[in-house]
Amino acid sequence: MKDRTLLTLTAVIVLLLIFFLISFDAQEKAQNVLGYNKIISEFTTGTAKVVPKCNLSAVCPSDRFAFKIWSGAANVVGPKICFDGKNIMSHIMNNVGPGLNIVVVNGENGVVEKFGYLNMISGNSAVILAYLKEIKPGMIVLVASFDDVATKMTDEIRQMFVAMGSTLIDSVKQKDNWVFAGRMGIKIKSVFEQRAESDKKTNVFEGWPERVEVGGCFPRTTSV
Repeated sequence: MKDRTLLTLTAVIVLLLIFFLISFDAQEKAQNVLGYNKIISEFTTGTAKVVPKCNLSAVCPSDRFAFKIWSGAANVVGPKICFDGKNIMSHIMNNVGPGLNIVVVNGENGVVEKFGYLNMISGNSAVILAYLKEIKPGMIVLVASFDDVATKMTDEIRQMFVAMGSTLIDSVKQKDNWVFAGRMGIKIKSVFEQRAESDKKTNVFEGWPERVEVGGCFPRTTSV
């Protein structure tokens, strides 16, 4: 009697174990199939989300570079320059300075050649001009103002930015905020430029105008 009971319990345990293994295997296979189907669905329906670079509202096409430039705020908060999804210069990165903050980019491959700031308050105008003259035709130039930009500004320096496509540089004066993106040697005027005039009647900060910004998709073409 005891042997029969023991055999019955053993059989029940074996059956339960078999049922458990079968159920577990079926569940695992189902999860694998569902996961596989989910991957295929995302691939075929294109649901993978592409996020615009540099806080733009849309993704730039493959033949253009995403960028965005913010000027400084008064002489307190520094400017910010983002190119192709990477912050190149900013107040937080501690690599900005008074005057014109500038990033020079290879117009073909998007490699940042150099960046820094041209001190338009206490800098040497001749040195600043020489720096600008070294920029090769076809290079993309991104510029953001911080603090004063006009003390060391000369007509020759202004003409260098005109050669990059600027139409507002001739009117930029002391304490104005200015942002610009152009290409050295370009024959077409740039559409990427903004200026906020320093005016006691309209300044939003004490003695300083509002912050300005510009951004978009800069073409890779290098025709000049």
